[in-house]
Amino acid sequence: MILLKNMLKNRALRASTLLLVSLGALHQALRAEVIPNGLFCDNAVLQQGKQVPVWGAARDGEKVTVTFSGQRVSTIAKEGRWMVSLAPMTASAVPATMTIEGETNRVIMTNVLVGEVWVCGGQSNMERQLGPRAGQKPLVDWEREAAAANYPEIRHFGVKKETSTNPLAQVIGSWVVCSPQTVTNFTAVGYFFGRDLHLDLKVPIGLIHSSWGGTPAESWTRHDVLASNSVLTPILEKYSNALATYPERLAKYQAGEPALRQAYESAVATARAEGKPLPPAPKAPPQPSLDPHSPSLLYNGMINPLLPYAIRGAIWYQGESNRENPGIYPPLITAMINDWRAQWMQGDFPFLFVQVAPYYQMPPEIREAQRISLGTTTNTAMVVTTDCGDARDIHPSRKQPVGDRLALAARALAYGQGVEYSGPLFREVTFEGPLAKLSFTHTGMGLTSMDQPLKGFTIAGADKVFVPAQADIVGNSVIVSSPRVPAPVAVRYGWENVPDCNLFNLAGLPASPFRTDRE
Repeated sequence: MILLKNMLKNRALRASTLLLVSLGALHQALRAEVIPNGLFCDNAVLQQGKQVPVWGAARDGEKVTVTFSGQRVSTIAKEGRWMVSLAPMTASAVPATMTIEGETNRVIMTNVLVGEVWVCGGQSNMERQLGPRAGQKPLVDWEREAAAANYPEIRHFGVKKETSTNPLAQVIGSWVVCSPQTVTNFTAVGYFFGRDLHLDLKVPIGLIHSSWGGTPAESWTRHDVLASNSVLTPILEKYSNALATYPERLAKYQAGEPALRQAYESAVATARAEGKPLPPAPKAPPQPSLDPHSPSLLYNGMINPLLPYAIRGAIWYQGESNRENPGIYPPLITAMINDWRAQWMQGDFPFLFVQVAPYYQMPPEIREAQRISLGTTTNTAMVVTTDCGDARDIHPSRKQPVGDRLALAARALAYGQGVEYSGPLFREVTFEGPLAKLSFTHTGMGLTSMDQPLKGFTIAGADKVFVPAQADIVGNSVIVSSPRVPAPVAVRYGWENVPDCNLFNLAGLPASPFRTDRE
């Protein structure tokens, strides 16, 4: 009996050893194959008018050849990587095939188009798909919009959510052709942006969607950038402290978890009996090195693998998760934008961002921080959303205007069209007795309050007590006054969590909230 057991044990051991050897051989075989970066797959859109890098992994010394649109380019893999560059191409909606050949395998990409490629980044308002999502309001007109989304020349690449403490080289995702059946899983803002560009430019559009709800800008910023800026290093110090104290915090949670669970179950029972929303369940503290809120982890996992795919520019909808420290946002987002451009090595590409929408927990200082960022960056534009927010929902259901306005900004900055792309932006204030005269940039063909009394302005004297003000449009300026403030020194507009304001230019674009007394 013992002998039989030993024989079975030895057979199991040999089988296990053979399995490990086989897996190792398979791993080596896979490593020997040419593997393109995940962006290079069926249905891809390549950027027109620019050098187009194509890259991936292969065995050292292996010759790799890429063939596409009459071009054939070869290189030799070094340190496990290879890259070639295709010469600039003109836009083409004719499906083409790209072939990537190594010494032991060939990868064929079909239905490839050439057009305009944009990265769509940020947090939940960019992540929000066109179709329904559990726990959130349906987007306005989503069913009608989806039914009409028959645009096979628009393609969407959804980047798999991934955190990493080290920069990753490979991305997981696929290019999906736009149709009524597939568009419900596209980023809604990105889709409306891409659709408007497609209809205007008459070329294929590729949308690379890389976002994660609830994440701050530092998660999308490279570690070395944060470490080299003394204003931003406290972000890394906070992260280091979180790493050091995590075992203690986890142990404390685990010790108290039974009591927390008991309290939670009692609260759930009470909520159900009273017909109220259920409370959140207790959760262990997140492991900082896996937490998408930690600095640089999403840059490493979801931006670095995209480099240096040829793109025209980026659109960005984020800021809500930085509202608790708005003062650091301008240097942070400026550093992030500049470094993305440097790492992509495709020049000062347009970076178009959305100002956070009205919401009862969203202070005006974060909108101001975003407006300030326009002055600390180049080739950027900001979409204002004061007219399409939701006071009780951080995810407003009107995404069409956001995409439309981003497309206007792209048409102006990326494609040189003479269109007004921004709402009025505060330039300066002058005081003449009881009157404050405000001037703006981006007045376009003139200012308007949409046939309603102009509202949203407050005014203060030296005591800095702000009171509602009378405001009137005079030419391209706004004159503000109040009988309660005979000698004004400061004016504010839309300076609330949920501003009620209506200054627009005649292009129909709303003015950004502002204050003249920022120190």
